[in-house]
Amino acid sequence: MTTQPTVPGLESMGANAQAFGTALNDAMKSISGLSVPMDTLSKLQADYVSQASQLWNSSLATMAGKGADSKPVPDKRFSADAWAQNPAAALAAQAYLLNARTLMQMAESVNADAKTKARVRFAVQQWVDAASPANFLATNPEALKKALDTRGESIAQGMQLLLKDIGKGHMSQTDESVFEVGRNVATSEGAVVFENELFQLIEYKPLTGKVFERPMLFVPPCINKYYILDLQPENSVIRYTVEQGHRVFVVSWRNPDNSLVNKTWDDYIADGPIKAIEVVQAISGEPTINTLGFCVGGTILMTALAVLAARGEQPANSVTLLTTLLDFTETGVLDVFVDESSVKLRDMTLGENAPNGPALLKGKELATTFSFLRPNDLVWNYVVGNYLKGEAPPPFDLLYWNGDSTNLPGPMYCWYLRHTYLQNELKQPGKLTVCGEKVDLGSVKAPVYLYASREDHIVPWDAAFRSTALLKGKKRFVLGASGHIAGVINPAAKNKRNYWVNDALPAKAQDWFDSATDKPGSWWNDWTAWLKPQGGKQVAAPKGYGSREYKAIEPAPGRYVKQKA
Repeated sequence: MTTQPTVPGLESMGANAQAFGTALNDAMKSISGLSVPMDTLSKLQADYVSQASQLWNSSLATMAGKGADSKPVPDKRFSADAWAQNPAAALAAQAYLLNARTLMQMAESVNADAKTKARVRFAVQQWVDAASPANFLATNPEALKKALDTRGESIAQGMQLLLKDIGKGHMSQTDESVFEVGRNVATSEGAVVFENELFQLIEYKPLTGKVFERPMLFVPPCINKYYILDLQPENSVIRYTVEQGHRVFVVSWRNPDNSLVNKTWDDYIADGPIKAIEVVQAISGEPTINTLGFCVGGTILMTALAVLAARGEQPANSVTLLTTLLDFTETGVLDVFVDESSVKLRDMTLGENAPNGPALLKGKELATTFSFLRPNDLVWNYVVGNYLKGEAPPPFDLLYWNGDSTNLPGPMYCWYLRHTYLQNELKQPGKLTVCGEKVDLGSVKAPVYLYASREDHIVPWDAAFRSTALLKGKKRFVLGASGHIAGVINPAAKNKRNYWVNDALPAKAQDWFDSATDKPGSWWNDWTAWLKPQGGKQVAAPKGYGSREYKAIEPAPGRYVKQKA
């Protein structure tokens, strides 16, 4: 029988670890009534002591020159040579990772229902990510080395970047000075042909001699700027669709100010996509059009089409839904923010019945929430780079868009939060009344192309798959690689990543995936093939924008998209 080598003080270290685990468990129980089963806690403590012992002895041997040199820590936060070359720093990183694993195992073992457990996991993960030794100058050897090499210049530059960001009111994720909407992002040529209080309608210049007779209307999310679909010519969904011969119109939502603070969900449906559909029909002379909704824009679009169906209208010849939730049974990490008390709080502070009247949900609050869904990539990475190392972030169009936040009217947001995320009523036929009509998503007869991203943390792909059970028209479900944005913005010309297809639509998402075919390249190619027959016959491309009734107002991208939150 072999025994684990020991070092002086290990017994007290183990005792302290056991005491810490027991104290933490007792604290959770006293504060929230939650606890970890004692047998599980005892095992976690024993495993912790064993791993800490191995780590401590290995580190001591390395520092004494009797063991192998420190190896790179398998975490990108600690992958630089400065960590491996400094035994104390390497030990701190490894100890941190051990503590992080143990805390997350405790969170996973809490006696609680699924939602409470998810909240505990989220809270612990936030604390764990914030506590990384990489996030502090005194414990980051890479930042310290740079400070020495630059004779303190990196620290001075970091302070300048920090003060600049404080002045702007948000942390810089990219060099924002490089980009300008309409100059080097959102550059596809077009014109605004209609506007009301809530949106401008942009028509894009054809790039082919002939176009499909049936036009295409894009409804992007109102919680972001539309130009995620038109960042650069080489990755623009809008330009790509125009190049395929489609006559494209796009809703550019206004960034609400206090003049729109009273707007409701009904207003967004009636004066948003319903009005946009009416204008596109009038300009094109076509009774039916092809439509696309992205994320919340897809939810808004389908609600509008269900309202029109209740009125006996079927204006959509086809619907494309990109990373869209219609069934909110599983909403991923966002579910931790939603319960009755949190929604009531929003109602009391932002909604129609707020004591001081409705208020805006500020765009910066939304942006911060979404950043902390991936804190290491979207928060702490920039704390370290910008402030500890004094390195200004490089220009990146996607992150510029990500920081160009939008406000939302409180009443509209509160309705959406309660009736979808909290009560999940949109999927129930006739449960909701919108614009005076009972909403039934199954009443929309158009064929639907449903796209989801496999690594999406905002709209989990299996949640997007649930839409197949709600919609009654002919359906095609396609799963792309990567996340919420990168999965969608995957240009066909670059032939990157992969996607999965399966003509069968079983009840369960995993069953669909298990028998799906893995295809190389971009899902855009599959979508193009599906959309082509929906366009109708080819006709001469229009020589101008709009019509006699709807004349061009100003060049794209228009005024609304340039409004800052």
